[in-house]
Parts: sequence; C-alpha cells; structure tokens
Amino acid sequence: DVIGPWNSEDELNEKVYSLRKNLELDGVLLTRSEEGMSLYQSENVSHFPTTAQEIYDVSGAGDTVIGIVAVLLASGCDINQSVTYANRAAGIVVGKLGTATVNFSELFSQGD
Repeated sequence: DVIGPWNSEDELNEKVYSLRKNLELDGVLLTRSEEGMSLYQSENVSHFPTTAQEIYDVSGAGDTVIGIVAVLLASGCDINQSVTYANRAAGIVVGKLGTATVNFSELFSQGD
C-alpha cells in the first residue's frame, strides 16, 4: 500500500493529494476493486464506477488497466477517455477465468 490505510473518503482524498504533491505528479489513478477507479488531478477527483457484470477472477486486471491507459495516452487520447476504456477493459477481464485479455471488439463494441 503506497498510501496506507484510511478510514473515510476524506482521509483517502487527503492521502492521495499529499502523495501527488510530494511526488510532483500531474495525477494519480487509483483502482478501487468493486468501486471502480478514481482519478485525482489538480483539486479534482473523477470517479469511474466499475463496469464488471460478473467477477470470476481478478488476476491481471491491474495490468490491463496500466496497459490500456498507456496505449491510449500514447495514441493521443485524453486521460479521462483513457481511464474510461481501461475501466471497461478491467470489467471485461474480471468476467473471464484465469489471466485473460480483452480484444478490440470487446472493448469498443459497447456503443462508442
């Protein structure tokens, strides 16, 4: 745990903003299991609710998030769009057994 335990949403926010400031980061993306993800930037926090329908195996979900965010940022997408798709991808892979992948049609077939 990079930021350690917390007891409330306010305490979590304080810890993440302190981390951002101390490390001089533009933002922090926090994966939050069944609560989805939170993106901390400047003085704002954006929440991305989970899209998982059923959860069979969480192996590799974090790696999926990192990979999708990295690829989409490198291809010119903004951070919010990148996190939206990464969140969707994580929701897809946890619905599969074992360490799974997500393909293009799975990721982009949901109305975008």
